[in-house]
Amino acid sequence: MNVLIIGGTGLISTGITRLLVERGDSVTLYNRGKRAAEIPHTRQILGDRKDYAAFEAQMAEAGTFDAVIDMVAFVPDEVESAIRAFKGRTRQYVFCSTVDVYTKPAARYPVTEDAERQPRPSFPYAFNKAKCERILEEAHARGDLAVTIIRPAWTYGEGGALLHPLGWSSYFLDRLRKGKPVIVPGDGTSFWAACHRDDVARAFVGALGNERAFGKSYHTTGEEWLTWDAYHHIVAGVLGAPAPTLVHIPTDLLGTVAPKTAEWCVENFHFNNVFDNAAARADLGFAYTIPFAEGARRVIAWQEAHGGFENSDDFPFYDAILEAWGRLGSQMAEELKALDL
Repeated sequence: MNVLIIGGTGLISTGITRLLVERGDSVTLYNRGKRAAEIPHTRQILGDRKDYAAFEAQMAEAGTFDAVIDMVAFVPDEVESAIRAFKGRTRQYVFCSTVDVYTKPAARYPVTEDAERQPRPSFPYAFNKAKCERILEEAHARGDLAVTIIRPAWTYGEGGALLHPLGWSSYFLDRLRKGKPVIVPGDGTSFWAACHRDDVARAFVGALGNERAFGKSYHTTGEEWLTWDAYHHIVAGVLGAPAPTLVHIPTDLLGTVAPKTAEWCVENFHFNNVFDNAAARADLGFAYTIPFAEGARRVIAWQEAHGGFENSDDFPFYDAILEAWGRLGSQMAEELKALDL
C-alpha cells in the first residue's frame, strides 16, 4: 500500500511506520521535521499542516494515497482542511482520536464506541477531538472520505515517558526509586488503562484497506484495568524500589491548588477508564499482548539509556503540596478530636 502518515515521528506513529515498512508498504511522512524519523526507508514531506492553503497544495502535488493516517489533528479546522486535501485522493482516512471524547463519568462500564460524547468545553483537548469526529462522520456520510476513527487511551512506549498523576516528567521515577512519597488523586481505586504503542500500532495497520472499518470507530486500550494504587506499586516493583508510600489527596483540592499541573487528574484520572475492545479485536486484529509491567520495564530501560531520570529534588512544588496536605490534615484531626465524633 501507498500510505501517508501526517505526523509520523511520534510515539504511536513510530510503531505504525515500523510495521508498514516491515511488510513492504510505501510510507510517506508529513511533518515539520522537528524530530528525526527513527525508521529508515520512508519518504518525508516537510510542512506545517496549520498553514492550510500550503498544506492542501502540498498534498495535491504529492499525488494519491491508498490510505492516510492523521495522527496530529486536534481541532476542527485541521480535519476540515484534511477533507479538502484528500477528498477523491485517498481510499481511506484514518483519524487518531481519543477515549477522552466520552462523557465522564460513563453511564455504564465497560464503555463501548456508541457511548455519549459530551466532553466539557473546559477540557479543550477532548472537546475538540469530539468535534473533529463529528465533522469526519459527516464527511463520511456525504461520501467525501471513507473514514475510520481509532480511539486509544493512554499509550506509552520506548521513546516516551511513564505517566504519573501530575504529569509526564521522569522525576516521578526518581521519587519512587528514592523512596519518597508520591501523590495519588482521590483514594487510588479508580481504574486506569495503559496500552503499549506496539499493540496500538497493530490496530492502526489492521484498519488500512479494511472495508469493515470504513465508517466505524474503535477502542485500542489497555485491558488490565489497574487502579492507580496498583499502577504505582507495579512501577516501583519494576524499578526495584521499596513499596511506595502513597499519599491520597482529593482530586478537587489538587485541581484548586495546582490547576495546570493537576488538569488531567480533574478531567480524567479520577474517573474509571474501562473500555470494551471487542470491535477492534474482531475487525482490526487488535490484541493486548504486552503486560504493563513488561512495558514499563522497557520504557524505564530506554530512559536510563537516554539520560536517566530528572532529579526529584529539582521539583520543590511536589513536596510543598505534600507538606501542606499533611499539616492541614493533622490540624483538622486535632480540631475534630475535641468534638468526640
